Amino acid sequence: MLSSVVAKRLVAGMCQAAWRPAVTGLVSCRGYRGDSPDDTRGDLIEMPLPPWEERPGEPADIKKKRLLYESRKRGMLENCILLSLFAKRYLNTMSEKQLLQYDRLINEPSNDWDIYYWATEAQPTPDVYQGEVMDMLKEFTKNRNHEQRLDAPSLEYLEKESQ
Repeated sequence: MLSSVVAKRLVAGMCQAAWRPAVTGLVSCRGYRGDSPDDTRGDLIEMPLPPWEERPGEPADIKKKRLLYESRKRGMLENCILLSLFAKRYLNTMSEKQLLQYDRLINEPSNDWDIYYWATEAQPTPDVYQGEVMDMLKEFTKNRNHEQRLDAPSLEYLEKESQ
C-alpha cells in the first residue's frame, strides 16, 4: 500500500498535468465549433427567421415608437449605440418613405454585423438597402463632430418632446 504522503503527491501531480496540458505534453480535449479544417458543420442547426413584412396602415407615431425600440434593442452593442443615436437625431423628421427604408434596413437583414459594415462602409451596401436613409446613416456614422458615443441615449428626451 502507498503511504498517504505518496498518494497525495501522485494525485497532486496528476491534477497539475490536467491543468497545464502544454507543459506536460498532453493534448487538451477542448475545442470550438469551426476551429478544425475537417469541420463539416453537420451539427449546426440553422433556424430560419421570419421574413420582413411591410406594415401598411401602421400609424406614423406607432411606427416611430416601434423603430425607436428596435433601434435600441439590437443583437450587438455597437448597433445599439449607433442606431439608437441615429434614431434620436432623425426618426422624428423622417418622411413616410424614409421610415419605410429605415424599417427595412434594420429589420430585413438577418445579421446585425452586415448593417454595421454597411454603415461604416467596411463592405459595400447591397442595392436593395442603398438609399437616402443609408446615406444619412453612413454620414452619421462618420461622426464628423467627434461626439462621444459610448452608450445609447436615455429616453428622457421623449418626455420633453411630448410636452
